[in-house]
Amino acid sequence: MTRPYPVPSATEEPLGSVTRVLALAAGNGEDVFTGGSLPQLSGRVYGGQVVAQGLLAAAATVPDGSDADRAVHSVHAYFMRGGQPDKDITFAVERLHDGRSFSQRRTTACQDGVAILSMISSYQEQQEGQEVQASPPQVPGPEELTSALEIFRTIDHPVAKFLGRTAAFDLRHVEGNLYLRPASQASSVQHLWMRARGRVPGDASQTVHRALLTYVCDQVMLEPVLRSQGLSWRSEGLSLATLDHAQWFHRDVDMNDWLLYAQDSPSSQGGRGMARAQVFDSMGRLVCTIAQEGMVRMPTSSSQGSGRWAIRVEDSEEPAAPTQPAEEAPTV
Repeated sequence: MTRPYPVPSATEEPLGSVTRVLALAAGNGEDVFTGGSLPQLSGRVYGGQVVAQGLLAAAATVPDGSDADRAVHSVHAYFMRGGQPDKDITFAVERLHDGRSFSQRRTTACQDGVAILSMISSYQEQQEGQEVQASPPQVPGPEELTSALEIFRTIDHPVAKFLGRTAAFDLRHVEGNLYLRPASQASSVQHLWMRARGRVPGDASQTVHRALLTYVCDQVMLEPVLRSQGLSWRSEGLSLATLDHAQWFHRDVDMNDWLLYAQDSPSSQGGRGMARAQVFDSMGRLVCTIAQEGMVRMPTSSSQGSGRWAIRVEDSEEPAAPTQPAEEAPTV
């Protein structure tokens, strides 16, 4: 029986809740693991959580399971169905290949025997090579910007209170956030800083740090699409869902450090939007590149959007919005 990948628990909340949910248990069978989910206002499992759990499930099967041997360098995932937070998720790992330098794994996440996500991840031994990278953009530092946590505290609504209580990462937008209203001018470019809200344990491996980056990035990846279309999270009738996710790790990641996301959206068409991000650490090193395509729909003369994923802040008794884009593929 393959042992789950070790994920030390953070002592501070709400980061501790994230580390605990990423710590999988052994499942029924070789290279099979199970995990739970954090509650979401959307009623659906958060997609970044499932990808991060799948990454850690696969890492448990990589030779020796240690970063000194092979750390994850790329992830490619497709979301097929929305998961239910009140049910366990089963992660079945297929060992595709173990070469001299690289290992590849296919992971399928299922609930009730039905696949909700399929992903392939690749792991590489630490090796020497030429160091070349893009230059980081020149933007204000995080200390000069307003934290999203402060914004949530100014809104007297259950959704904002939920976000302020459960957000495990501090987000600070350079061009202004999209929580309440669209940007003053439509743009396909966005920059933001992000850091863990609390300390990631000192004994957390590089694989755990990379899994945490995978977990959190899904919260903001599609925002450049919204920004380019003049939308916000509370746009009336908005329907949004992540369709697929690709991620490449270039250098070691420290989730206790401020990370700068330099994002853009090169195209929107057919009810889908594409978004990209380069992630730099506070020293200007490019640590990760991420790409996503998502379903982004608004009501038209011939069809009505469901509005099921929009954040609402108007007066109501019950919260009716997710904390981030849901992973559910759209029903057409």
